[in-house]
Amino acid sequence: MAKKKSRKKIVVFSIIALALIGLTLFAVFHKREVVIAIQKEKIARRDLTETVVANGKIQPVTEVNISPEVSGEIIELPVKEGQCVKKGDLLVRIRPDTYLAARNSAEASYKASIANKATAESNLEKAELEYKRNQELFKNKLLSDSDFLTVKTAFDVAKASLDASAEQVAVAQAALDTAGADLVKTTIYSPLDGTVTRLNSQLGERVVGTAMMAGTEIMTVSDLNEMEARVDLGEIDVVLVAIGQTAKLDVDAFKDRKFTGTVTEIANSANNSGSATASSSSSSSSSSSSTSQDATKFQVRIRVKEKETAFRPGMSVTANIETRYRTNVLTVPIQCVTTRLPKSTGKDKADTNVVQVASNDPLPVTETNDTKAVKKPNEPTKPVEVVFLVDGDRVKMAPVKRGIADDNYVEIVEGVQGGQEVVTGGYKAINRELEDGKRIRVDKAAAADKKPGN
Repeated sequence: MAKKKSRKKIVVFSIIALALIGLTLFAVFHKREVVIAIQKEKIARRDLTETVVANGKIQPVTEVNISPEVSGEIIELPVKEGQCVKKGDLLVRIRPDTYLAARNSAEASYKASIANKATAESNLEKAELEYKRNQELFKNKLLSDSDFLTVKTAFDVAKASLDASAEQVAVAQAALDTAGADLVKTTIYSPLDGTVTRLNSQLGERVVGTAMMAGTEIMTVSDLNEMEARVDLGEIDVVLVAIGQTAKLDVDAFKDRKFTGTVTEIANSANNSGSATASSSSSSSSSSSSTSQDATKFQVRIRVKEKETAFRPGMSVTANIETRYRTNVLTVPIQCVTTRLPKSTGKDKADTNVVQVASNDPLPVTETNDTKAVKKPNEPTKPVEVVFLVDGDRVKMAPVKRGIADDNYVEIVEGVQGGQEVVTGGYKAINRELEDGKRIRVDKAAAADKKPGN
């Protein structure tokens, strides 16, 4: 019996010892700090050029849409699409029969009004002589009052008739001028030296004039010697662009060539498409409303400096507009900057006194030594931009203030110094894993494969 009891005690103590050893090992391994693999790079000074990217089309600086001012049938169309024309060359002629007849009718009316005016002048001259003769008789009391009044009235009527005839002549002259102008408008000449870049109508087609409505657009004549890129910029980027800034242009049709340009014009109002969509979707969901706001675009025109005869209106172009430039500034790779929530310290709590306001005021007042601020209850803390500096085998989180940026690097205005080493990768480490004081190791294989600027 004694042996059995001793065996049981040994088994029990052995189990307890194994359990304690297991718990100890678990605690040791559980508390072991995870080492994060990173890549690093020294903070250096560089020259930065901030650019804004926009897409658009190549268009002529000067282009004229040819539309007739009178309606009718096209009887002459001596040009074709792509043809070069000179200023004053015949572009189109509309059948003039109706307008010629109207001009002849107006001319006849004008001549009739002149004849009526001559008759009125003769009648006035006769009435004036009769009036003067009867006036002498009336003064000598050889003519009654009623007879003299009749003669005077006839003289006044003749004078009024002459005035009316003169106005009729002016009306007829205006009608003749209008008819003559309409007849002239049946023939359209080129307003500039250029190329017919678009031809929408054919010989024998009937066109509508622009006098009373939107007329038919027969063709477009463009000066292809001066070209520009018309690109659309969002409302966030357009405020950075100014007239005179330089732009690099990539035209899809010329993959091996780069073009330069200068900003010449910036639209003062947004394209109608974005605002119209926003107003029409007032009853839609918030997601559709935000999509409408994203469509707000402003047109920017960039004059192309190079003379390229192979340019065609409507070619796709990507413009990189150089907006701001900095020389010899502290920079880090753009992927180094991330955001973290600021940590509150005991010192901050000691220096900050929360003053409870009256019960009818729901906002607590936070009062510091120098300032007083009102903070809303349950207001979320805003994240701050930071970089992670290498400090031995650990990282130090440094809040920073950014400046301008290009495609690869960003300017750091405050928070770091030249020569310090900053964590440049990987993406998961910078954006999720790293915190102030975390232990790190340099991933040499990744650093060797890493290309500058990536």
